[in-house]
Amino acid sequence: MRVQVRVTVCLAAACAVCFAVSASAHHSHGQYEEAFSDISGVVKEVHLLTPHSWVYIEVKDASGTPRLWALEGTNRAQLEKIGITRNYLKVGDTIKARCHPLRDKNSGCLLGFLKANDGSVKDWDGGNVPAPSDF
Repeated sequence: MRVQVRVTVCLAAACAVCFAVSASAHHSHGQYEEAFSDISGVVKEVHLLTPHSWVYIEVKDASGTPRLWALEGTNRAQLEKIGITRNYLKVGDTIKARCHPLRDKNSGCLLGFLKANDGSVKDWDGGNVPAPSDF
């Protein structure tokens, strides 16, 4: 009986460690650059979800070719706390984003700030930090 209890406790501890490591890896921002970049584009899709929200925008590259960018933000509940609802952004709106681009140079980034069509600036990273003065 004692051996069975020890095995159960060890198995439960191992599962807890595996879950913690997995959760930590999920929230890594290692795929993104440290520095911010500013981009502007036209909203194509908005998905306010949990665990991450997504805004897809069409951005014209240096040659004028449109490219679809995926902008990752915090979860829907955090965004709702700062006034972002499904009516905040609409398809066709022109927006500006300050975000951390993907390290692999693909068209995506981790959102910091987003300036909506109405001129309001919100922190899509979930920290509710005031907007920078130069944005």
